[in-house]
Amino acid sequence: MNLRRGLFWCVMAAAIVAGGIAVRTKESLRIVPIVNGNTVLVSFELADAYTNDVRDAISSGLLTTFTYDVDLRMVASLWMDRTVAAVVVSTSDQYDNLTRQHVLTRTIDGRVDATQVTEDEAVVRQWLTSFVRLTVCQTSKLDSGREYYLRIGARSRPHGESLLGWVNAITGQAKFTFIP
Repeated sequence: MNLRRGLFWCVMAAAIVAGGIAVRTKESLRIVPIVNGNTVLVSFELADAYTNDVRDAISSGLLTTFTYDVDLRMVASLWMDRTVAAVVVSTSDQYDNLTRQHVLTRTIDGRVDATQVTEDEAVVRQWLTSFVRLTVCQTSKLDSGREYYLRIGARSRPHGESLLGWVNAITGQAKFTFIP
């Protein structure tokens, strides 16, 4: 009897893990690191994250927020990789059912960077799920010829069942070598 119960729980755990992997692979985080002059920039997009669940949460009037943790790390061969710079970016949408307008807010490291009011759902989708040329740090913090990577973790509120997988977060990374 205990063997059957143990086998049952192993099969259930494997199914949950497999289901989580299948959900996580549906959303992809595309990351493009850019070195422009004296600045390290990053552009990224969380493809397929604007789901029906997100749309329903927004249309109900719930404040919907996507938060991105952007870390620039230096690859270390013998020890843990060193974090060179970190930026936290949040994009929010507060939909007003009476005026049928979306109030969009973008914060970088806790400071409001931009706001916008729109009725266009395509603008809302892009606002929440993509960034173009976000400043990460100055190149003076980087060593010439070293390998670096940008790691981005994304999470959302309210926590939906399928927005970013069963753990409600997705992580991606992109490597580059700094050559001034």
